[in-house]
Amino acid sequence: MQQSPTVAPARPRVHAGATPRRRPSRRRLDGRRWAPLGFLLPFVALFLVTFVAPICYAVYQSLFKMHRDGLGFTPPTKVFAGLSNYTAVLRNSDFTGAVGRVLAVGAVQVPVMLGLALVLALMLDARTTPAKGFFRLSLFLPYAIPGVIGGLMWSFLYEPGVSPIASALGHLGLHVDFTSDRWLPWSIGNMLTWGWTGYNMLIIHAALKAIPGELTEAAALDGCTGWRLAWHVKIPLVRPALLMTTVFSIIGTAQLYNEPVIMKAIAPNLSSTWTPIMAAQGEVAANNYNLAATESVVLALVIFVLSFGFMRLVNKRGSAQ
Repeated sequence: MQQSPTVAPARPRVHAGATPRRRPSRRRLDGRRWAPLGFLLPFVALFLVTFVAPICYAVYQSLFKMHRDGLGFTPPTKVFAGLSNYTAVLRNSDFTGAVGRVLAVGAVQVPVMLGLALVLALMLDARTTPAKGFFRLSLFLPYAIPGVIGGLMWSFLYEPGVSPIASALGHLGLHVDFTSDRWLPWSIGNMLTWGWTGYNMLIIHAALKAIPGELTEAAALDGCTGWRLAWHVKIPLVRPALLMTTVFSIIGTAQLYNEPVIMKAIAPNLSSTWTPIMAAQGEVAANNYNLAATESVVLALVIFVLSFGFMRLVNKRGSAQ
């Protein structure tokens, strides 16, 4: 049987003057692989120094306390306290009352604020709304004003004997003292709503602008227009934006500080421990840094539980549907 001759594979022709291609060396490939980490290194270093390190230091300080011997002539010594600081904080009625007070304000203020932000965003997204640029800028303007300036302005509007709002209500037979213990939570909640509604509105409005026009046009062809279009099409599609603004609002409300401190100038009845951060600041003023660190850690844990608990609850309901 005659065997067929073996044909050698054809070699690629190299044109005269052409430079043969070289495979990139392993060293060059490794350099390309590590190049993105070089760009991330400044951010990681800054994140560790400004965020992670202070948290770790606060947790470390919360495990110690200052022990004083005798009549106080000798300098205090730092001793390991374990979880005794956390027990003291949880038994401190001023701190626990401040946490409950802030949570009660947020339970009413956050839904009202986000509801207004959603309605305003839907109105700006409507085709028939005139002067959209003017209204968008006007609604965002309160957020652009520094919080301290806004607090001073509202303090003037709340102060008894000067408040034009109280004067107008007095002519109607309604005598309201916005600085009383009964009205203080509502007054501070109104300041928060005024200052942050425009910010949340812009986030939701940006999510509405990202909705493909084909979806709204198809819904309009099926007869779904107006508020039915907003309820059945737009609001479900901006659910991630609503979730994000809710989490941010929970975190911001738990960190409430500026507005009560400014209101204290016209409301002497406002306690110096009205919010958790004010209570921690009082411990710092009393040179009790370890207890202040403990209160900060407890507040961070409360924020963590509320934020991630809310996200998990919403995601669970969404997956069940």
